Amino acid sequence: MATRNPSTHDFTTASNTAIDTILAEEAGRIGSDIHKRVMHTSPWIDLIKKSAFPDGMGYKLSTMIYDRTLPTTDPAGTLLLSGSAGWNDVGAPAGETRTGSLLDQANSAAIDSFQGANGPGNDGATALGSLTDQRNYVNFSKQIKQYNIKRCVIESPRISVDDLRYAAHRTEQLRAVMDSLAESTRWSWENRYRSEFDRLSDNVVACASGSVFESGHEGTMLEDLVDTQLIGTVTLGADSANAADDVAPGVTHNISNKVLDKVRSQLIRRGAGREAYGRENGAPVFALVLSSEASYNIMTESADIRQDIRYNSGKVSDLIAPLGVEQSFRGFYHLIDDLTPRYKGTASGNKLAIVQPFKVANGITIENPEYESAPFEAAFVLHPQVMEAQIPQPFSGASGVAFDPVSYTGDYKWKNIVSEHANPDGSIGFFRGVLSSASKPIKTEMGYTIVFKRNTTSATI
Repeated sequence: MATRNPSTHDFTTASNTAIDTILAEEAGRIGSDIHKRVMHTSPWIDLIKKSAFPDGMGYKLSTMIYDRTLPTTDPAGTLLLSGSAGWNDVGAPAGETRTGSLLDQANSAAIDSFQGANGPGNDGATALGSLTDQRNYVNFSKQIKQYNIKRCVIESPRISVDDLRYAAHRTEQLRAVMDSLAESTRWSWENRYRSEFDRLSDNVVACASGSVFESGHEGTMLEDLVDTQLIGTVTLGADSANAADDVAPGVTHNISNKVLDKVRSQLIRRGAGREAYGRENGAPVFALVLSSEASYNIMTESADIRQDIRYNSGKVSDLIAPLGVEQSFRGFYHLIDDLTPRYKGTASGNKLAIVQPFKVANGITIENPEYESAPFEAAFVLHPQVMEAQIPQPFSGASGVAFDPVSYTGDYKWKNIVSEHANPDGSIGFFRGVLSSASKPIKTEMGYTIVFKRNTTSATI
């Protein structure tokens, strides 16, 4: 079999000596079947909402988000309308009879008409100037959030068209090349959506004995978070090369149902149930993206919980069912992502370093053994209102000027750039794909990142 070597991505020499064919040329050295390694799939591409990035408005946009609002009994918006507060009698109070002078009767009638009026004394009756304001108020508050568009370009190694003429099974090999490019595109989108959801989620939960719930972390990814209360002071164990020796005092326990129950209660109070991914018995069901290892730990915490799994026959929503989810569990759909981020401690202190599941050497992708031993892991409570991915539409020109439109979703095109010295015959080309998107923040308070320690006891609250 041909040796796998990385190929140059530049037309730099007249002889093209650094350009590899990447296609086997001898039929005797390759079998009839072309095999390729396939990476794991995840729910991130399907569940993140997508829309078109608006044209003609620059690279950076702003979005206006109106906060929730409830009626108050004072204009300043500090006394919440609740119970009997703010509710007033219509007409004379119970047990009161309207007798006496005409002025008293007029005042009683005026009280009737004053319920909900514009303010005390505004009806012009001087005798009513001492009446109290019985209105209730709604105050509006809003946030303006900025976001910008980013781009990622993916290119294949240079391919000699002449080599295709003599290559064995060239159709199958080209198909494998295209499948590899498509896999790279999907991998790039998954990591983009996962990391952007982590960055925009406002809430971070550190699982411990007395887990820590904090908000206000929108705009910071977990590996960039420096927080002594959440993460603690991360120290390295006796063997600093072994990630399993790392200790983070702020994250000491595994993910648990108690932690998830509290997260679910907070989501419901924040109004997230109106756009949940499903409902059972009138209650919302949210989406939890986590590894199969973490999901198993949650479902087997106790024998009683295992019985809940056995007898749970709730219907899965039409949006979730295609992802292979067959049932919910305690208010969550478990969406398996076995490439979810894992972390280890850093020598710098109270910060976590992300550990990737793969590593690349000389252009060859292999599994990263440190990923298996990384002590910390993250799970995400996914909600459709946290963010929206905006992708530019292909632009083909305007005012009679035509351009070759570029698809920003990762569709690949064959590029054959003629060069006087490096490619005079135009026989060498490459595949090029462009990815571009902007992450629009919406109701980021509905997003949760949960960090926990693997292979330990379950967290409490």
